Amino acid sequence: MLDKTIIGVDMGGTNIGLGRVEKNQIDKFKSFDISAQGTKEKILEEIINAIYSVFDGPVAGIGIGVPSLVDVNKGIVYNVQNIPSWDEVYLKDILEEQFGIPVYVNNDANCFTVGEKYFGTGKRFSNIVGITVGTGLGAGIIINNRLYSGVNCGAGEFGSISYKDKIFEFYCSGQFFENVHGTKGHILFEKAKNNDSNALDIFGEFGYHLGKAIQTILFSVDPEAIILGGSVSRAFPYFSDAMWASVNKFPYKHSLKNLVIEVTTQPHISILGAAALYYEFNRIN
Repeated sequence: MLDKTIIGVDMGGTNIGLGRVEKNQIDKFKSFDISAQGTKEKILEEIINAIYSVFDGPVAGIGIGVPSLVDVNKGIVYNVQNIPSWDEVYLKDILEEQFGIPVYVNNDANCFTVGEKYFGTGKRFSNIVGITVGTGLGAGIIINNRLYSGVNCGAGEFGSISYKDKIFEFYCSGQFFENVHGTKGHILFEKAKNNDSNALDIFGEFGYHLGKAIQTILFSVDPEAIILGGSVSRAFPYFSDAMWASVNKFPYKHSLKNLVIEVTTQPHISILGAAALYYEFNRIN
């Protein structure tokens, strides 16, 4: 089925990454800055120009992941993170009118997860939770091989669940390192690679909190596999043991017996995932 040429678009708050996806890989990858503080029309113009830069030959559809809530059926995005003017944008209609092909829109965490299902580690599982651990904590859910977005594309917002004195996102994303320890995650990462004991202790603390979030996911979804992505996931070797020690306190031991927790191996999984929206929408069963 993965024989169509799809343009996958990963839209961030300050930049856009995109490429033609064909034969299970990205061809013609490009990245552009966008005017995050610009008008709605200015940013749309930048996105359209970016898509044209990879729009060569026949293209079956466009998939786009956006850091926001999305009306998946209508392709409307709401309150996009770090882009104030994008409070309500009929993105699907605008791009379909411009390019004359089907357009599929979903939030970025869902794109990550469906990308893993079609192109990554998740291919061998039917029930998956994908967790993006970066500046925030996002998640997508695959149930019985299908993406579950929820009625309002709000399924998987585990980062917003109350935890300790804040929410999970405060303790289980890149925010943790600066908010709790007054330093940047990438700085600690470099120190951990040099076996700095303080950096290793902080990553251990982070792993404990992430394990608590994973316990909540197990109570809610009970997946076969949890796949981690996002910038913080690169430090997995330094928080993995503490994370598992925390996860292993889950009271239903049978649920842990075959649980797999892995890190994505795809460097541009969000673009692949955006393209996979085409295949997910057009599946027969």
